[in-house]
Amino acid sequence: MLPGLIALVAGCAPLATRPDPPPQAARELPARWAQALPAAAATDAKAQRDWWQGFDDAQLPALVDEALAHNLELRAAASNLARARALRELSAATQQPSLGLGASAGRSRSAGRSVNSLRASLDASWEADLFGANDAALAAAAADVDTAAAMLQATRLAVAAETGLAYLQWQDARAQRAAAAASLDSQQQTLALVQLRERSGLAGGLEAEQARSAVQGLQARLAALQHTQAQAANALALLTGRNPAQAAELLERAQQRPAAQAVRAPALPALPQPAQLLQRRFDLQAAQHRIESQLATLAQREAERKPTLRLSGNLGLQAATWSALGGSGALLAGLAAAIDWTLLDGGAGQARVQAQQAALEAARIDWKAAVLAATRDVEDALSALASARQREDALAQAVGAADEALRLARIGFDAGLTDFLNLLDAERSALAAAESLVGARTDLAGSHIRLYKALGGGWSRPDPDARSTRP
Repeated sequence: MLPGLIALVAGCAPLATRPDPPPQAARELPARWAQALPAAAATDAKAQRDWWQGFDDAQLPALVDEALAHNLELRAAASNLARARALRELSAATQQPSLGLGASAGRSRSAGRSVNSLRASLDASWEADLFGANDAALAAAAADVDTAAAMLQATRLAVAAETGLAYLQWQDARAQRAAAAASLDSQQQTLALVQLRERSGLAGGLEAEQARSAVQGLQARLAALQHTQAQAANALALLTGRNPAQAAELLERAQQRPAAQAVRAPALPALPQPAQLLQRRFDLQAAQHRIESQLATLAQREAERKPTLRLSGNLGLQAATWSALGGSGALLAGLAAAIDWTLLDGGAGQARVQAQQAALEAARIDWKAAVLAATRDVEDALSALASARQREDALAQAVGAADEALRLARIGFDAGLTDFLNLLDAERSALAAAESLVGARTDLAGSHIRLYKALGGGWSRPDPDARSTRP
C-alpha cells in the first residue's frame, strides 16, 4: 500500500521547472582588446601567477608575503569559506536518516496501587526527497562553497596588488623627497650667494627675497612629501595586518635601496584574449557560481511546494521491572509513513518562487556587469601602460635638457651674464622634470600591477591549488 501511495502523490504534482542555464562567457566578452597589446616576452608560469616576484626589488615580495599571511580581509575571506563548507556539510547531513537512542523510567500511583514503567527504544526517521528539494539545497550550498573559494582567491589578488601599489607610492614619495632635498641644497647655496652679492651691492633685495621664497617653498614641499610617504607606510601597515611601528620595521630594508632608483617592472608575456578572462578572474568565477546557487535555490523553492514523505520507525523494550525487559512480551516495534502537502497557503509558496526568480535575474545582471567591468579594467590598464611608457621616454629626455639648462644658467649667473630669475626658473624646471620622471616611472610600474590584477593575477595555466583554503 505504501509504494502505491507514494506513486499516487508523485503523479498528482508536476515536476519542478528547471530554469535556463547561466550565460556563457564567450557570448558576453569581445573577440579582442581595443587597445594595442605590448610586446610579449618569455616568462615562466610561476612568474606570471606571482607577479611580484618579477620586480627588481627584494623588499616587494617580502611585503606581499607578509600581507598574504596576515591581512585581516584575507583571513575573513578564509573564514567565510570555512563557514560555507560547514553549511554544505549541514545540508548534506539533512538527507541522511536520523537515528536516536532513548530510555525512560517512571512510577505512577493510582487507587492505592503503584505501577513502574521502564522503557528503552531505538528511533529512526528519514524524509524521502521525492521532488529533489534536498538535492537542490545541497547543490546551492556547494555553489556557495565555490563562490567563497573564488572570492578568497580574488581577495588574495586584490591584497597583493594593493600592497604593491602602496609600496610603489612609498618609494615614489621617497624618491621625490630625495630630488626635492637635492634641489633644496642647491637653492640654499644659491640663496647664500645672492645674500653675499646683496651685501656687496651687486644684487638687490628682490633677488634675495625670491631666493628665500624658493627655499621656503621647497621646505614646504618636503614636508608634504614626508606626509605622503607616511600615509603610504600606514597603508602598508593596514595591508600587512600590523601597526605603523611594525610596518616601519618591514620598510627598513627598503631604505637601503637608492632613493633615486625606480622600481622596474618585468617584461610582460603574451596576453590572453578577452574570452579567457572567465578562466582567469576569480571575481567572474564567483559571479558565475552565484548564478548556480540561485538556480539551485529556485529549484528548491519549487520542490518545496510539492508533497513531502517522512518515514519513521522505532524498536524498543517496555516493562515494569528491569528483569522483565528481557522477556518476549517486552518487545515493541512500529513503522509509520506521513505525507504532508500544503494545498492552501495564501500564495506564500508562489511568492517565494517569484522572489527567488528575481534573485536569479539579479545574479545574472550582476554577472554581466562584472564582465563589463573586467573588460574595462583591462582596457584601462593597457591604455595607462602605453601612456606611462611614452611619458617616461619623453620625460627622460626632458630631465636631460633641464639639467643642462640649469648647468648653463648657473655658469651664466656665477659669471654675471644672466640674472637670478633665469637661474631660479632653471632650478624649478629641473626639479619639476625630475619629479615628473619619478612619477612616470612609478605609474609605469603601477600600470603593470593593475594589468596583472585586471587579468586575474597572471595568465599561465590555472594553478591546481588555486582553490585551496590557504590564502
